[in-house]
Amino acid sequence: MAKTEFSYWRLIRNNLQVRPVRTGLCVIAVAIQVVLILLIVGMINGVVTEWGQRVKGVGADLLVRPPNSSIFFSFSSASLPESLGAKLLQVPGVAKVSPVLVTVQTKSLDVIYGIDYKSFDELGGGFKFVAGGPFRGPNDAIVDNIKAQTHHLSVGQTITLLGHPFTICGIVESGRGARLFMPLQTAQQITGVNDKVSMFYVHSTGDTQAVRQALLKSLPNYQILSMKEYLTLMNSSHLPALQPFIHSMVGLGVAISFLVVFLATYTIVLERTHEIGILKALGASRLQIVGLILQETLVMAALGVLLGLGATWLTRFILHVRLPSLTILIPGFWIANAILLALAAAAAGACYPAYRAARFDPVDALAYE
Repeated sequence: MAKTEFSYWRLIRNNLQVRPVRTGLCVIAVAIQVVLILLIVGMINGVVTEWGQRVKGVGADLLVRPPNSSIFFSFSSASLPESLGAKLLQVPGVAKVSPVLVTVQTKSLDVIYGIDYKSFDELGGGFKFVAGGPFRGPNDAIVDNIKAQTHHLSVGQTITLLGHPFTICGIVESGRGARLFMPLQTAQQITGVNDKVSMFYVHSTGDTQAVRQALLKSLPNYQILSMKEYLTLMNSSHLPALQPFIHSMVGLGVAISFLVVFLATYTIVLERTHEIGILKALGASRLQIVGLILQETLVMAALGVLLGLGATWLTRFILHVRLPSLTILIPGFWIANAILLALAAAAAGACYPAYRAARFDPVDALAYE
């Protein structure tokens, strides 16, 4: 029995070596599926998680946002009156309030905070400057060190934000909400929403939940989230708009792998009709023929999985070096999913060709040219 098993594995190895191009295409197709799934999920998960950590880094305890605003970004609309900040400060337990106008640089999709510098800097540990200092005029901008490193920015350099020129007055350590900051009044003038903001960061004196309940009672129609609650929501599964995209990418990867493996395996079966006839004449059962085809396919799939994992981590490393601001976090759950989906798609692609091979009549197969 051991000798028969050895012969089957040697046959599989020889078949893979004899057809290197076809074997390579199958391996690459499976690898593409693995890379596609892991990088798409990793980028989405990384962006969402990293954004949540930067919001946490501001140092506030609570977020006050407009009704029906997005979980992920708060720049859906600047509809909160700036004067609401004074009302928030009157709520018992509220120590500090900072208004923020969130905008987006359309070309690069960079998030920009329009801030009242004094109140924003008082939250948490404040800005930690690597170079330069606070705003000196309405057309000054602050960037974080990762943004500065990625785009080779320095203090005194002019950059264009929202179609207007700004002078970089300071470079700060990353981790306080956005990577780009401008004066609140300047952001309001550019966007045409005078005296309006996107959200308020609130710092409490102690009991955050008690303050939250007081704010909900005072402002029943607003979204008021504790930072802990906000961070639990910062997960791709809580962003329904992203789910169809993720499922589409996963389905595309599975379809590519399935079709390439199906076509390659079907062609292999046709080319090996005579060989299969010999095996059946020697006593190989239908189950053994099916097993032979599936084993060969799974060997190619396993090689594709290893290549895909290696390519994913190499791509992740290259992107991290070239784009330090891009975070790619790949959960272990999705690594296991990608491996299982790759093996399942390859096995599914080989099922019909294997079944067809098992049904060959030995006499007809031996006579096949």
